[in-house]
Amino acid sequence: QVQLVESGGGSVQAGGSLRLSCEASGRTYSSYAMGWFRQFPGKEREFVVAINWSGRRTQYADSVKGRFTISRDNEKNTVYLQMNSLKPEDTAAYYCAASSSFSDRTPAYAPAYDYWGQGTQVTVSS
Repeated sequence: QVQLVESGGGSVQAGGSLRLSCEASGRTYSSYAMGWFRQFPGKEREFVVAINWSGRRTQYADSVKGRFTISRDNEKNTVYLQMNSLKPEDTAAYYCAASSSFSDRTPAYAPAYDYWGQGTQVTVSS
């Protein structure tokens, strides 16, 4: 069992930056691929970025390439999402997720993930 707790959300003006953190409990955190998804009101969750267990593989949605950076610190059981050059269209609830079945990959679809955090809101004003 893995529990995920996100933090770092908030409100920022367009062009600003935020760093989200997702801390995981559980001894086997380092063997999970981790992903970030976001959800707009009334929409399904949308893939943002994923990182494999070692941190050597990442995959980004086209909409965030060059602006967002994912990283992980397996000693701290934490994955980070650095978000720069934020746009109003980035406003959403952001969720981190952990995948045990695809630990060495970077799955971009929600069903690949076994555990989810509670989400953190990011609001970008113009």
